[in-house]
Amino acid sequence: MKKACIRILRGAVPFLATIILWRLSATFWNPGGILALIPIFFYTFVRPVPWFMPFGMVMCFLIDYKCATVLYWTAMYCTLYAAYGFQNVIDLSQWAGGAVRAFGLVLGGLLMILLCRDFNMTNLARTVWLGVWATALYVPITTLIQRIRHD
Repeated sequence: MKKACIRILRGAVPFLATIILWRLSATFWNPGGILALIPIFFYTFVRPVPWFMPFGMVMCFLIDYKCATVLYWTAMYCTLYAAYGFQNVIDLSQWAGGAVRAFGLVLGGLLMILLCRDFNMTNLARTVWLGVWATALYVPITTLIQRIRHD
């Protein structure tokens, strides 16, 4: 019984980590719960977990709700998922560091698109800060989740 409960909890870790990172939103450190994109990216593209894609869509919708971006993150997530599913050249599970470079490129590109919507120096500084901050936290967060999960 104890082993079954531990196995269930370990299976729920990616989902719980995403919800926790979304709920821990703060204006400067985690605006709109955007750090929840780290486990969403990791467990969708690098180490796929069954049933995580629909959950990721819901969480991206919730990030859209908190950030006041009308379906932006949800649409981009679905687009990236479709593009990644149709190609067979890039295998992110084989990239070093849990594909931190891929995450940085994807997040940076998506943030730059948002920056073009309302460009000014304050938004440029916020965009750069958020991109660097999220990419820097990618490795510690994914490592912690993997250790808890025993991947």
